[in-house]
Amino acid sequence: MSEIDTSKMSKGKADALEAAEAARDKGKKGTKSFSGGLFTGEANYDLIYPFPKQSDEDKTKGDNFLDELTKVLDEHVDADAIDREGEIPDKVFKELAKIGAFAIKIPTEYGGRGLSQTNYSRAAMKLGEVCGNITALLSAHQSIGVPQPLLLYGTDEQKQKHLPRFGKGEVSAFALTEETVGSDPAQMTAYAELSEDKTHYVLNGEKLWCTNGVKASVIIVMARTPDTEIKGKMRKSISAFIVDMDTPGVEVVTRCRFMGLKALYNGVVKFTDVKIPVENLVAGEGKGLKVALSTLNTGRLTLPAACVGLMRSCLKIVREWSSTREQWGCVIGKHQAIGDKIAKIAAKNFATESIVLFTSSLVDGKKADIRVESAMCKMWGTEEAWRVADETMQIRGGRGYETADSLRNRGSDPIPVERFLRDCRINMIFEGSSEIMRLLLAREALDPHLKAAGAVLDSRLPLMVRLKAAIGAGLHYAVWYPKQWLPTFNYGPKGITCSLKKYLWYVSRTSKKLSRKLFHSMAIYGPGLDKQHKLLGRLTEIGTELFVISACALRIDSMIKDEPEKKAEYLELMDVVFNESKIRIKNNFYGMRNNNDKKNYSFAKKILGGTFKFLE
Repeated sequence: MSEIDTSKMSKGKADALEAAEAARDKGKKGTKSFSGGLFTGEANYDLIYPFPKQSDEDKTKGDNFLDELTKVLDEHVDADAIDREGEIPDKVFKELAKIGAFAIKIPTEYGGRGLSQTNYSRAAMKLGEVCGNITALLSAHQSIGVPQPLLLYGTDEQKQKHLPRFGKGEVSAFALTEETVGSDPAQMTAYAELSEDKTHYVLNGEKLWCTNGVKASVIIVMARTPDTEIKGKMRKSISAFIVDMDTPGVEVVTRCRFMGLKALYNGVVKFTDVKIPVENLVAGEGKGLKVALSTLNTGRLTLPAACVGLMRSCLKIVREWSSTREQWGCVIGKHQAIGDKIAKIAAKNFATESIVLFTSSLVDGKKADIRVESAMCKMWGTEEAWRVADETMQIRGGRGYETADSLRNRGSDPIPVERFLRDCRINMIFEGSSEIMRLLLAREALDPHLKAAGAVLDSRLPLMVRLKAAIGAGLHYAVWYPKQWLPTFNYGPKGITCSLKKYLWYVSRTSKKLSRKLFHSMAIYGPGLDKQHKLLGRLTEIGTELFVISACALRIDSMIKDEPEKKAEYLELMDVVFNESKIRIKNNFYGMRNNNDKKNYSFAKKILGGTFKFLE
């Protein structure tokens, strides 16, 4: 059994967890996750070696599209003007449509470009270098809008009807969030009821922060449908619908405006007695959350990919500035405080690119379980991009804080660092916040243990069933646990560059330590472990850093074999990536036993109760 016992939770929390568990992607049978295995002390490098390379044919297709995209961006996109005016010009929409930018992954038989996930990620990287607004437009449309759910779950009829629209330049959107619904869809109020003649559903409700909703011609809407019985218990049912925006009763109430992404076409969309044909139901009644979560597993890769582009631009900015700006008799890049920042920016850029390319290849292979890797990419890449943008501003100083328009007006280089910072902040919230990613990763990390021993702690089960489960769990852990203390001789796969073996041995050894800490935490907290968010966050961060080290080491291996003359510089890059991750891992292990988590939480509850109002 791998479900969580919700019997002792509040109704609201139980409903939320049960809804999430019912919709949780369990992965494909026969597939394994390398990163998931790290939480159980298993570093199976055979799953990820060698670092995947694009075929010549696939790379050529991607290169051709990137050439076209780059030309559009260079000739038609003024990112500063888009930011200033809060609008993407119609000309840009038309030029993007001409090159099939709204149908990048849609198969050619439906009028799309038919590109791979890897090439899609490469395109996102290019977009991220230039304009966050256009990146968000194309990402929200293709990663979570109508194309991706239909590619995953659409019927042949749905694909034939809707997918060709996007090759012509139509825009789509995704509508899940409500005033009371963000990461907790159990609170959803939008409701779709089947008509008496069973020909259509009638949708009522309102959706908040529908990205592209202001421009979209068609959207995916998540709405409640009549409750369904699952394992003898009535559970809330959420379904996914394709809704044309010109359908009577659909109204864009207002456009939302934000700190960054000034041209984001995000709005509040209201549905009043909207008739949706039954053939527009995606995947079947009650499958909406599964559609949403499965879509996001792949879709959220776009954000860290775009962050790679942002970090590339930031690295170029700090390199050029730090090698020409002089203070105290030398260029500022030669001051240790600045040099340290530059080194970290370069390492974070390479690391993010490595994990995104690796995970994208897993999507293309269609055989691997990517739930863990995609969440790690999203959490790690977006957080590091924010830090990179922040450090870039610090290095640029006042010029970093000054707008590009202001710099241009006084004759200085119009480098838009403050725009980069404003635009990238939302990435840690979009498509599952960093906190939600940590909880998602924690759930996946706990899954093997829930399968082995979850029944023991499940008060809903009969006593004899639990006792039998306890015997089985005891036998399992009697074999498994001692192995986590044994020394490891896993230095990586056969054929790996000898100089990289020490990094992979560290991953192997540390994954065993991670698995022990996770097991000890379960033993200490039992069913209450789900409340220990800070602890779980540290555990997932350690696992993520181990994934980063592994992906980078294997990519460096591939690069060395392609260009052996550059071995020394590639190893130097790997060493910086490794040492930075190693420090963060060490700090997280230390923080598990040396922290203020309980005191801060107790203090926070008193603040919520009004005890410290004098501080406001």
